[in-house]
Formats: sequence, C-alpha cells, structure tokens
Amino acid sequence: MPYSLYTYDCTATSSSNIIVKFADDTVVMGLISDNDERAYLEEIKHLENWCQENNLLLNVSKTKELIVDCSKKQERHYQPVRISGTTVEKVDSFRYLGVHISQDLSWSRHTNSLAKKARQRLYHLRRLRDFRLPSKVLRNFYTCTIESILTGNITVWFGNSTKQDRQALQRVVRSAERITHTELPDLQTIYYKRCQTKTRKIVKDPTHPNNRLFSLLRSGRRFRSLKTKTERLKRSFFPQAIRALNQGN
Repeated sequence: MPYSLYTYDCTATSSSNIIVKFADDTVVMGLISDNDERAYLEEIKHLENWCQENNLLLNVSKTKELIVDCSKKQERHYQPVRISGTTVEKVDSFRYLGVHISQDLSWSRHTNSLAKKARQRLYHLRRLRDFRLPSKVLRNFYTCTIESILTGNITVWFGNSTKQDRQALQRVVRSAERITHTELPDLQTIYYKRCQTKTRKIVKDPTHPNNRLFSLLRSGRRFRSLKTKTERLKRSFFPQAIRALNQGN
C-alpha cells in the first residue's frame, strides 16, 4: 500500500498509453498507429524522468520490451527503447504476475508451464495416498496445491488456449482423480464459473471501466452479445463472459 500511494501520480500522459502498476511491477502499454511511435517513446522517457525526480531506480537489466503486432503486412521495424543510455532487451515472451505472455498472444508457453508445475505436485499427492489419508484430505490437498495452479488467472488465457493445451491440462486433472478416487471439477466448468463470478462483479459496479460493455436486451433477462470480427476476440474474456452469464440466467 505505501508503494501504491507513493506512485499514485505516476500516470500516462497520452490517451494511447496505459501505465499498469501492481506493487513494484510497472508496465507501460502503448498503442502504435500508422507507425508513429512518438507518444509511446515519450511515455517511457516521462516515466524515466518521474523515477529520477522521485528517487526511484529503474532496473534496466530486468526491464523487457514485448511487441505485439497482429498486422498481416510485412514485419515492421521499431525503434529501440533506451533507458539511462541502455537499450532495453526485446523478448518474444515474458512472465507478468504469474502469466506467460507471448508475442503472438498464444498461450502454449503458459499452459506448458502450468502443466509441468502441476505434474510435479502430483508426486506429493501420491505420497499422501500411500500414507492412506482419507479421500477428503487428498481432495483438499489437490484443490489447494494443484487446482490452484491450473486455474490461476484462468479467465485471461483459457478461452484462447488451444484444444491440445487444454487436453494436456485436463490430463493432470484425470491423473489426480485416479490418485484420489474422487471426481474432480473439469477446467472448462471452472472457467465458466469464474467468468460468471467476475462478470457479475463488473455488472454490479457502475464505476468499473468495462461496466458499459454489459447491456441488457429489451427483455431484461439476457445481456447483449458483443460483435466480434476475429476468432481471437470471440474467444477472449468479455464475449465469453457474456455468453457464460446468459447461460447462467
């Protein structure tokens, strides 16, 4: 909390940029249109100056730049970002708040990481089974230490994950079922429930920046679906959340 208060006035200077702050992890996101990078580069310079004026040091070695370009045209060349005279490394993927974000907005790297970590914890679940602990205890252990990994930030990535990636994650769940001898919730069900829960919170909060996306039809029973032109947008959170909310009504 003290850090959040200290950095409260560190905000974006251009409408095309957003500064996201979570504790001491800060991200600058810029929308570059018509190959005009000036607002984005100036925003980074402004952040650098703000840090200097407020006695904060930017760790350039840990700072990365990720460019997401969904254009089907030829590859564009972007100016390098420099902080304190040092060029920031460009990467094709980085981990932010536990989520691996890739340059092509695919989630295979993230789901592979989740599956690997969850499979490692199956070992401990088997050891507990060997000690003949009750199924209820085994299930609680699974929920806390394995399911929590598989479903972390699930509303962000699950909708656009591939069928193969989902199956890989679901195989972990099935392995846990065989170990615990109990039926466990599948990831698709958890995803829809999380979407419904998160959406209801947004709908009830008129101050939420995305509250306006949820409008009722004349019947007053169902929400208006969002128009989507691409499969990626169709499978992203908000269209999926409206669909899940309508199914729950």
